[in-house]
Amino acid sequence: MFGNLQEQQEKMEAQLREIVVHGASGGGAVKVIANGSQEVTDISIDKDKIDLTDVEQLEDMILLAVEDALNKAKEEAAAVSQNLLKDMLPPGMGNLGGLFG
Repeated sequence: MFGNLQEQQEKMEAQLREIVVHGASGGGAVKVIANGSQEVTDISIDKDKIDLTDVEQLEDMILLAVEDALNKAKEEAAAVSQNLLKDMLPPGMGNLGGLFG
């Protein structure tokens, strides 16, 4: 019924790694890029938009930007999982995917 689960899992993991999401805080002072696997791939800081001597503020902005990116990655991952589940179900049962998220 579910086909080759390992193959489907690998397919989903590959799709998640290809998704790119952006998070930001401080009006773009800190930007974070992550993928659908919820891995942070880049962090950039615009030194003209932030006081680099205020370490606590910088730390807070980094945390907020990372959280923003990872939340977006979770949403994208849920959509990919939902679509993959629909593809795995027999015809006419695709709407059962809504039961899982």
